[in-house]
Amino acid sequence: MMAELGVFALVLALIVALVQATLPLLGAQWGIAAWVRLARPAAALQCLLSLLAAGVLFWCFGTQDYSVLYVAANSHSDLPMIYKLTAFWGGHEGSMLLWQVLLACWSVAVAWRSRALPADFVARVLAVLGWVSVGFLLFVLFLSNPFLRLVPAALEGKDLNPLLQDPGMVFHPPLLYMGYVGFVVPFAFALAALISGELGAAWARWSRSWTLAAWGFLTLGILLGSAWAYYVLGWGGWWFWDPVENASFMPWLVGTALLHSLIVTDQRGAFRSWSALLAICAFSLCLLGTFLVRSGVLTSVHAFAVDPGRGLFILCFIVAVVGVSLWLYAWRAPELGTGGGQFALLSRETLLLVNNVLFCAAALAVLIGTLYPLALDVLRNEKISVGPPYFEAVFLPLVLPALALMGCGTVARWKQGSGRELWQRLRAALVLTGVGVAVLGLAQVGSITPVTLLGVALGLWCLLSTLAHAVQRLLPAVRQGGGWQRVARQPWGWWGTVMAHAGVGVFVMAVSLANGLETKRETHVAQGQSVEAGHYRFTLVGLSSVEGPNYDAQRAHFRVSDGYQSWDMYPEKRAYRVQTMGLSQAAIDSRWTRDVFIALGEPLDETGQAWTVRLQVKPWMEWIWMGTFMMALGAGLSLLDKRFRTGRQRVPRAARSAVAHKVA
Repeated sequence: MMAELGVFALVLALIVALVQATLPLLGAQWGIAAWVRLARPAAALQCLLSLLAAGVLFWCFGTQDYSVLYVAANSHSDLPMIYKLTAFWGGHEGSMLLWQVLLACWSVAVAWRSRALPADFVARVLAVLGWVSVGFLLFVLFLSNPFLRLVPAALEGKDLNPLLQDPGMVFHPPLLYMGYVGFVVPFAFALAALISGELGAAWARWSRSWTLAAWGFLTLGILLGSAWAYYVLGWGGWWFWDPVENASFMPWLVGTALLHSLIVTDQRGAFRSWSALLAICAFSLCLLGTFLVRSGVLTSVHAFAVDPGRGLFILCFIVAVVGVSLWLYAWRAPELGTGGGQFALLSRETLLLVNNVLFCAAALAVLIGTLYPLALDVLRNEKISVGPPYFEAVFLPLVLPALALMGCGTVARWKQGSGRELWQRLRAALVLTGVGVAVLGLAQVGSITPVTLLGVALGLWCLLSTLAHAVQRLLPAVRQGGGWQRVARQPWGWWGTVMAHAGVGVFVMAVSLANGLETKRETHVAQGQSVEAGHYRFTLVGLSSVEGPNYDAQRAHFRVSDGYQSWDMYPEKRAYRVQTMGLSQAAIDSRWTRDVFIALGEPLDETGQAWTVRLQVKPWMEWIWMGTFMMALGAGLSLLDKRFRTGRQRVPRAARSAVAHKVA
């Protein structure tokens, strides 16, 4: 009866979510304090019930209950236990349940950390979160139920997709979904402010920490997803502009713009309408990306016709969320205003605004490139492929000036700014950037393209301008008495900003060098033969058969030499027994300055002694992961700042009096 217990928990969670979505909202509107106080316990109870349902599904996977259809479709008795459990989110139904569980957890976190905020405002926030939960619980219960029974029960499962049988599967989906779902919190804060008419800067201050957390989780999720694509798919790449990758990249771009817009709204009172709109857009893109990936639309644009009920619900839910949000925004738009007064052309506000527009335009370009082939297939039954050439042509011209402006935005003054002042603060970084690019160009004459040099220049500029800003802020403190103590007292939020911006510079430089200087070779090699790629010699020493828990593999033994030293590498070609699927398990030798990558293709003869191989030497790959991790670490450091600890914040007197007036 465990599966039935899971369904019962979800039904109860739906009832509680309806209470959370309605009574606190009405109580805040009508001034009924008892209904307002229901918001927090309702969020806690809904979370417990959602966790109970998740625990039941874990139990079904762990006990190999093949009478549950979802377990039978995504597990197998030979599957290692860690993958039996993580098969929870290996398919559509489990992913949607994971969405709901994480949404409930975010709701409880908001309820717990917002005790110092006005009770009626928090009630509206939790009510918005409750309405989103209602939508997901209805979808899970009626159209995507992971607890459906299989009668008669299967004797054995169909196994998990071999591509998902990887340690990255353990962490990548939960972290990515934590970021996806996390953007519902600034969305709820924005809608609560629009509903209540409390459209000052207070809601932006209260939602900044939640935006930081969601952005950090999404960054980590994208990092692990890119690393997984790099070493599991056997293609030797880390980003392919695939629609599934774009589904997470679009909300990341808009979330980045939202993060910077909230800073201006919080500190200067400007961009209030812009921040509210970005909060709505970021979560709307999270919904769009999640449902596009999990509804089957990306694998087949005719999935709506195959499952019209699920497709119609997806369409209606997205339209309802986006439509209601934009209607509220349009209704309150005259009251939002711009705020913040006037600011100069080269002020920090202007530079941040231009950067935000560029990030949003880049997200729109990615959205068009992702949805256009699907729309064309549905409307005209024409199939086209939109790949890297399109995205490089429309995305890079938008992002490159944003990177150039990023270095200026960190040192520009609020409200006032001049070109002369920016030059004085950034001339050292600009000169060092020019010198660095010139040295690289001379060292790599004939082997480096202008595009690569431009990318390196922008990455180096982001890094050096950030370091210049840090030096100009810290050096006067060090020179004074007790200077190191003053350095240590710098806010964690400032350290986080420095870390994240430096990570952007490291990432851009590494991407430019890895793509511009890599060596690729697809060839064939027999046992005892040697081939060369770049400055490396690859010798196939031998092949052997190995047996895994649910697969058989041919393992190649390569001896690799760079002229100074040699080492062994062991790529595999796996054949999974149940799903009869072949998968290349690449061998990667990673150093700080380069990756050597070997992937087996197909055998060339019946004896299996000669194989096609993909050989790649990719410089500075480790720094791609390092730069992305630095960005996420910057978000984590900023969250340590006491200004972002929402639960301990003192509510401004003006905000308290405004709320009291609204209730009265």
